[in-house]
Amino acid sequence: MRALTLLGAALLLAVPATAQLVKDKPTLTLAAARIVTDAAQAEADKRGLKVTIVVVDPAGVPIALRRMDDAPPAGPDIATGKAQTAARFGSPTALYEQRLQKEGQLRYLTFPGAMVASEGGIPLKRDGKTIGAVGVSGGTSQEDGLIAAAGVAALEAALASAK
Repeated sequence: MRALTLLGAALLLAVPATAQLVKDKPTLTLAAARIVTDAAQAEADKRGLKVTIVVVDPAGVPIALRRMDDAPPAGPDIATGKAQTAARFGSPTALYEQRLQKEGQLRYLTFPGAMVASEGGIPLKRDGKTIGAVGVSGGTSQEDGLIAAAGVAALEAALASAK
């Protein structure tokens, strides 16, 4: 028993008193994901496009998926991949598309798991931290990016008005 007590005391001393053992992270809610998907769909409607919109959490787990009527059947997989890439790397997928087009940047094609180097995935951030991402598929790469950006802008406006 005494050995366990000494072990416990040693472990407590090994962790600095100021060390943070659990982090609080902002969590994207379903209501926030709906703000993103509603605004993105409105932008797609305005452009006459049929797309799939996916919102994921920072780990890339889907929160919301909206596939418009007559959207391409591959859209959910592609939009999810774009959203996961943006969430996990914290950068828009357009960045990776640009890098992929440069000589010597083909390493992005070998990333294990979901890596989509095509515009249309944008991280959702709050106070500089990634809280999720949106991915869009169904238009051209540029159109997907503009539709995703509309969703991001709507969420940023909602967050600003909530402060």
